[in-house]
Amino acid sequence: MKTLKIPRIDIALFETIVDRIHHLNANGAEIAIDQINWKETFSKYLPVTVHVAHDNNCLYLFYQIRGEVLRTVNNKDFMPVWEDSCVEFFMQRPQEKTYRNFECNALGVLLAAKHENREKAEKFSLDEMASILRYTSIRHRYEEGKEVSDWTLYLEIPKQTMGFLPNEFLSGEKIKANFYKCGDQTEEPHFLSWNPINTPEPNFHVPSFFGLLEME
Repeated sequence: MKTLKIPRIDIALFETIVDRIHHLNANGAEIAIDQINWKETFSKYLPVTVHVAHDNNCLYLFYQIRGEVLRTVNNKDFMPVWEDSCVEFFMQRPQEKTYRNFECNALGVLLAAKHENREKAEKFSLDEMASILRYTSIRHRYEEGKEVSDWTLYLEIPKQTMGFLPNEFLSGEKIKANFYKCGDQTEEPHFLSWNPINTPEPNFHVPSFFGLLEME
């Protein structure tokens, strides 16, 4: 199991999203989402990183993806964004049996829920969904005669949507988690993760294969 220290940075002091992204990209913990867990059937690899930090009240994520043949069909929250060009964050507080997933496609369309298992879940409320700030950018280019896209996703996830109470802080907490890149219905289906997964078929809903984030 991989372990990573997540720095505390006062990102909210920066007024604009662009400034927050620049600061997070320069000072956050960098994670490579580079594990190809099912190589025989899904061997596609994409360069994907996520920078992570917190400020006691929010977790900040900045994903960067290069060279993907883009798919962005789903355009409303709670739609099956995992079919599109998608990045995901799954987390679980160590004392909890449930876990939470935050899945976004390249348009910033979000699917988030509290899970008992892959099939049994309680979707976030509309207020909870609205509290999660999302910002995306997409740049199209050509690579070997084919149009591909470099895209980014910035997320601000309030601690309450991660299962913390208003009077709790993130500093000192340990969170089980994994980060993913997928695209089930893209031209080149792929299933990448930060922490490796050992299951017969693609499945991200496996807390037993989560890594550990230590909040400074």
